[in-house]
Amino acid sequence: MKEKYLLHCPGCGRLFPDHYTLDCPGGCDALLRAVYAERRLILKDLPGIFRYSGWLPIEGHLPIDAGPVSYESVGLARELGVPHLTITFSGYWPERGAGMETCSFKELEAQPTALRLREKGAGIIQVSSAGNTGRAFCQVSGLTGTPVVVVVPTPAADRLWTTVPAENVCLITIDGDYSDSIAFGREVCKLPGIVPEGGAKNVARRDGMGTVMLDGAVSAGRLPDYYFQAVGSGTGGIAAWEAAERLIADGRFGSRLPELHLSQNLPFVPMVRAHEAGRRDIVPSEDMPDPEASIARVSADVLTNRHPPWGIRGGVFDALAASGGRMYAVTNEEAQDAGRLFAEIEGIDLDPAAAVAVASLACAVNERFIDPEKHVLLNVTGGGYERAAEDLDRHLIEPFTRVRAGAGLDGSLRDDILEWVSEQGVAVRA
Repeated sequence: MKEKYLLHCPGCGRLFPDHYTLDCPGGCDALLRAVYAERRLILKDLPGIFRYSGWLPIEGHLPIDAGPVSYESVGLARELGVPHLTITFSGYWPERGAGMETCSFKELEAQPTALRLREKGAGIIQVSSAGNTGRAFCQVSGLTGTPVVVVVPTPAADRLWTTVPAENVCLITIDGDYSDSIAFGREVCKLPGIVPEGGAKNVARRDGMGTVMLDGAVSAGRLPDYYFQAVGSGTGGIAAWEAAERLIADGRFGSRLPELHLSQNLPFVPMVRAHEAGRRDIVPSEDMPDPEASIARVSADVLTNRHPPWGIRGGVFDALAASGGRMYAVTNEEAQDAGRLFAEIEGIDLDPAAAVAVASLACAVNERFIDPEKHVLLNVTGGGYERAAEDLDRHLIEPFTRVRAGAGLDGSLRDDILEWVSEQGVAVRA
């Protein structure tokens, strides 16, 4: 292979170059994967996530020192009775060397995605978010000047802050929920010069998240037996599976896939219900009845994706099947108790979604779903908000416009967005 990487479709088996490609050219219903020329993990002398750039679908790197930080737990390991517990923390925790100033592992996705888009010359990226993803892309925009269009539910607008001024963000708020943001984002992507970031279909997002598995394995010197994470779309679980397969092929970290232990926040648990029923398809009437009411009752609303990549080839269903994993339904009370426990013992506050993951690990130990003597990797997907508020400036992103749920792109709004696009001066690939 002369190129650094090619894209591979697990549906038809084709290999082809990347042009910021999100779908198989042959129309397969499958998630493309990056196949890298470097078959062994070679750590680079680069900042943050770009330490693992050999297994990221980019050519260069960004001057951002923010990546996952792994350490062997003592306090939580003792409390839960799991002596071999590696915690991979993605957030703001200076004493641990964790420098994600937006306090969320979504920065792992935003950095390589923004760079991949710039290198491929595809246009201006559009992101739909419940808050954390949008904030991460705004932060990268502020640090690099990369323009981005972000669509979020209006109640989530106060989560759209950065630690540096972000002058190249077009923030659109919508009077609805996360799914309404996704729907309006699709309308925005019909405009010339704007492209979707792609969600689970974006290999840069998945391989960026996959650096959690890489960092945890490098820190422990081996692949874990069990991997724990809370999920909304489940893309992080897919990323962990893919990264683990690369590490197995490397040959130095073990030969068995870690079991994926993924969790959701009750009462909105569509993937848990589909998994328990053994179904490749999510059935809305059975798996997420009355979704609006359920979403309104969860403590971790970033885990409420109504359209996760569950049944697609290479999706969450396949990841769980390949690894022999399981899913957990965690109550708000269980998550809040777990968050308090983590803060008391480990010394840092958690994002609500990360607290869900800690609660699922406690459940797995109590219910004997895992062998507590084996090696565990806990993906703490966010935290350090209290410390960041003390140390860092916050710049709230001002909305460009606000629209109602179900609205289309009317003439004046369309013209306003196109004028903003033209002001960015981004060259778009023909």
